[in-house]
Amino acid sequence: MTYSKIACVADTSPKAQAALKEIKKNFDIVELTRRRMGAEAIVVLGGDGFMLQTLHEYMKMKLPFYGINCGTVGFLMNQHSVDGLQERLDRSRPATLYPLHMYARRTNGKVMQALAFNEVSMFRQGRQAAKIRVSIDHVIRLKELTCDGVLVATPAGSTAYNFSAGGPIIPLGANVMALTPLVPFRPRRWRGALLNHDSSINFTILEAQKRPVNAVADFTEFQDVEEVVISEQRKSGVNLLFDPEHNLEERIIKEQFTY
Repeated sequence: MTYSKIACVADTSPKAQAALKEIKKNFDIVELTRRRMGAEAIVVLGGDGFMLQTLHEYMKMKLPFYGINCGTVGFLMNQHSVDGLQERLDRSRPATLYPLHMYARRTNGKVMQALAFNEVSMFRQGRQAAKIRVSIDHVIRLKELTCDGVLVATPAGSTAYNFSAGGPIIPLGANVMALTPLVPFRPRRWRGALLNHDSSINFTILEAQKRPVNAVADFTEFQDVEEVVISEQRKSGVNLLFDPEHNLEERIIKEQFTY
């Protein structure tokens, strides 16, 4: 596909701003508002965090996102270069990311919702360990998980915090989610689970007043939750564009063989 009309967003780093300046020399950039305004793709200049922010902000436009790494890791980005950008865009291949939907009910009765492309995490707020009941598709699987927290990760997010916490790396097309505990104390030997992508995961916070827990969906955080329900949101999928030799699926596989 040919992407002749692009919008471009950049973070505030000197590297990203320099790349934006170079792109503007060769492209007639489409102004990006809440409407598509004729753009066929969004070029994102920054790091993984900035890409996540951009996905959340503009996902409703249903446009593909092509990232150029101006940050550190750049797992969701292509290599840093603006040379031959038109050809790179035209040769790029899409990878579809499906976010997790988080429904959270707080101890004050308020209901909050958010989406996460990487993971939804729960953390203890105080000095005492959290106690969490875990149900999958309305079946209680763990009556009481005593831990510092627990997370649910997408395949794209499985190489990030999930992997650092001892969770598995998931191939992009595996259609599973990772359920990973954070410093579990009881059950002593439980190390998590892989769940079908269409599973509904319910966390009930036990002793929520005494042992407060917060919930985080990517960078959206809610404090004092007493129930969190997580499910995949297939209707909100977004396409990331990658150079054929630098595609996301290959990088996820390679992560399993690094040491």
